[in-house]
Amino acid sequence: MAGYGITDSAVYVGSEVCKECHEVEYQNYKKFSKKAHSSKSVKIMASDLDDDELKECFACHATGYGKPGGFISFEQTPELADAGCEVCHGPGSLHAQDGDPELIKRKMSIEECEVCHNAERVNNFNYKPLIFGGAH
Repeated sequence: MAGYGITDSAVYVGSEVCKECHEVEYQNYKKFSKKAHSSKSVKIMASDLDDDELKECFACHATGYGKPGGFISFEQTPELADAGCEVCHGPGSLHAQDGDPELIKRKMSIEECEVCHNAERVNNFNYKPLIFGGAH
């Protein structure tokens, strides 16, 4: 996430850590955002998928998959199993440590959303992408 005021040393910490300072946003995320429960659909489908297909699911349904400090597996990193705050805002360890707003990504672009919410996935899975995901 270099270039966004976030150093390369930041790691993923999970949405529960964000809750400590952002209680309202966290509660809205948990209550209204489908992302907060995104691992459920992966778990339902897992037995029908090969390893490569499963990895494709993790890329959007988990936090930080394939990135340093990101989701590894449901057993090893359960706190990152859902698409949490850091999917959009980037790894939050440094921001959580000292609260500096420059250490987390605050403004997103539609192009960043389209990494997961793209036309192919919309057509394949018949869902409507939402810019407002419930938290903000």
